[in-house]
Amino acid sequence: MLEQQKAQQREYVLRTVDERGVRLVRLWFTDIVGNLKSFAISPAELENALEDGMTFDGSSIEGFSRVQEADVLAIPDPNTFEVLPWADPKGTEARVFCNIHNLDSTPFEGDPRQVLRRNLDAAVKLGYSFYVAPDIEYFYFAPPKTGEAPQPLDEGGFFDLTTSDIATSLRKETIRTLETMGIPVEYSFHEDAPSQHEIDLRHTDALTMADSIMTFRLAVKEVAATHGVHATFMPKPLEGVQGSGMHLHLSLFKGGDNAFYDESDPYNLSPTAKAFMAGLLRHAAEITAVTNQTVNSYKRLVPGFEAPVHVSWARNNRSGLIRVPIPKKGNPLATRIEYRSPDPAANPYLAFSVMLAAGLKGVTEGYELPVEADANLFEMDDSALAKLGIEQLPQSLADAVNSMERSELVLGALGEHIFEWFLRNKRNEWRGYKTQVTPFELNRYLRSL
Repeated sequence: MLEQQKAQQREYVLRTVDERGVRLVRLWFTDIVGNLKSFAISPAELENALEDGMTFDGSSIEGFSRVQEADVLAIPDPNTFEVLPWADPKGTEARVFCNIHNLDSTPFEGDPRQVLRRNLDAAVKLGYSFYVAPDIEYFYFAPPKTGEAPQPLDEGGFFDLTTSDIATSLRKETIRTLETMGIPVEYSFHEDAPSQHEIDLRHTDALTMADSIMTFRLAVKEVAATHGVHATFMPKPLEGVQGSGMHLHLSLFKGGDNAFYDESDPYNLSPTAKAFMAGLLRHAAEITAVTNQTVNSYKRLVPGFEAPVHVSWARNNRSGLIRVPIPKKGNPLATRIEYRSPDPAANPYLAFSVMLAAGLKGVTEGYELPVEADANLFEMDDSALAKLGIEQLPQSLADAVNSMERSELVLGALGEHIFEWFLRNKRNEWRGYKTQVTPFELNRYLRSL
């Protein structure tokens, strides 16, 4: 039955290419830090690609292969085929996500998509499927000029309704583009900071959602660029206002039932949900380098700007790491948890992998959920937090990498290849950052010291 479905999907792709007059098919995948990569093939090569894959030089992709083990195989996933709405006017183009394999057809350990598939398979063996819904924040700016601060397009605030401004038009066009590509949108609105916007995607399985986030980031930028605007997913591009997060709504399902729901619990949280939350909290510091992978990420994770700093949970307390939203009308299927630290610069395949691994560790080993922290943690001093046993997330990329380096859980989730390369890459990023002399230092010390 599965082979028959695959054959039918391949036939659908080939028929669509022919009927729509597709001139190029772009094969998409990501490098380890989540940069979208692509090479194009002609329709004449597509049938062979779907059957046998396409060989390319993996040593040319950052973090993939060494020169002496260069070639890898890109095998398109026909379920991800879509015609690109922003295609070149000279000819229609389409895209399809690929799984990267070694030449012997085994999964390539440096492919983030394969890493997520492996972690999802581990969940399936326990009887679970993993669902995600992201709230993705980002900024629109005038085209950046070297050495100048970003220039917002508006001065709007949270939920502001503005008329006929370019940013609102861009957001509407982006939503239409996403839905044309089969990515349903649940909400969109102006966020709190000037020229900051949010689009929330409707929940689906984690692999489809990771693909959707990669498509989303490109769609936002493509639509903005056509109007002479720069869109950025940089976590903290402006000083003094909140940064951009990617809050992730998570749930486990067993068959058609939400494994996080328990009607008899006061919060409607099942033992599985509580253990999953406990796993995320216990391993939060270890996975933060993956969910918040840039130096700039830690400019967002500071008190006072609505981003979580403390490793805690509550139902309606947005100062904690995990929030438990109250589902509309007590809908069992809508019971979920919201993990609030990730930002939109993360590689979603790796972020979902480490979060799932942490949560399932809590489930399989029966971690006990700490007590709810329903106070405003931003208003509590360190001694008060210490009495409650509430720790902080890593305060810098260096701290996060040090925590990750000691983590057997992250090593197991990512595999040795990606684990070791990611650590090297992020240590290099931190060393590069440490050598910079910033305007803050010059303004503070040059005249006084």
